Amino acid sequence: MAGEIEAVLIAGPTASGKSALAITLAARLGGTVINADSMQVYADLRIITARPTPQEEARVPHLLFGHVDAARLYSVAQWLDDAREAVAAVRAEGRVPIVTGGTGLYFRALTEGLSDVPRVPDEVRVRIRAAAEGRPPEDLHTELAAKDPETAARLRPTDPQRILRALEVVEATGRSLLSFQGPRSGGVIDPARAVSVFLAPDRDVLRARIDARFDAMMANGALDEVKALAARGLDPALPAMRAHGVPGLIAASAGEISFAEAVERAKADTRRYAKRQHTWFRGQAPDFAWIVPERAEAEIMAAVGSRSGIRA
Repeated sequence: MAGEIEAVLIAGPTASGKSALAITLAARLGGTVINADSMQVYADLRIITARPTPQEEARVPHLLFGHVDAARLYSVAQWLDDAREAVAAVRAEGRVPIVTGGTGLYFRALTEGLSDVPRVPDEVRVRIRAAAEGRPPEDLHTELAAKDPETAARLRPTDPQRILRALEVVEATGRSLLSFQGPRSGGVIDPARAVSVFLAPDRDVLRARIDARFDAMMANGALDEVKALAARGLDPALPAMRAHGVPGLIAASAGEISFAEAVERAKADTRRYAKRQHTWFRGQAPDFAWIVPERAEAEIMAAVGSRSGIRA
């Protein structure tokens, strides 16, 4: 019927309780949880990325978690292709897609599609990101300004991911990223037919949860997981090798820093990332309603029920 809810989208900063909420809602609504976190896609990183445990995955169906090998460069476009298939499969089963994660670009692609930018070859992406390793984003922005001044003028010097993307495109195509930007196509979910929320815990509470969660990761085998990843000898510029905690624990295992320092670095990096997630969704995702986690389940169920006839 008109206005019926077809999906639930749950975004939020890391450690805000998204996964637990998604599982609860999936159980109540007859839904399937679909991952929208760019690090939780990697098979090698269950513990260090706080992927749902096997016990949690057994409660309700989960898709797009741990389905990518760490050796792959996995792009937003590839995720969108996988998400399109996942959403279609969930709907074919008569279930509700419940998409959850903290990667803003995944949600934007899901609801708006992607501009028609040519695919950047993996070897170009690896080379660009390896050359950028350890460099401040302001230096990368200066490099971009020399190669693609129009795009550089539109990007903040403190936005390394977009700067790297623009550098990759100009390196692969010889053209400015802006020359490919036009109407988007290929969105999977109509935001007007979804309940979209951003979990916004109290900042002090969130910082404490981030720290406690990383301590729990360490207690549950994160170091062994990272050592196994390091033993594969993968390119350190690969996304999986840059997950929060991975570089520091690898350095500590090699005796370059202490394990205590590695843990503190990981916690600090994660807190900074959570701040960037808040900033991105506030500015780039106006369709997402900000909700404190304690009220999220009730408010989502009320919104779904009022528009689709589903009841708690």
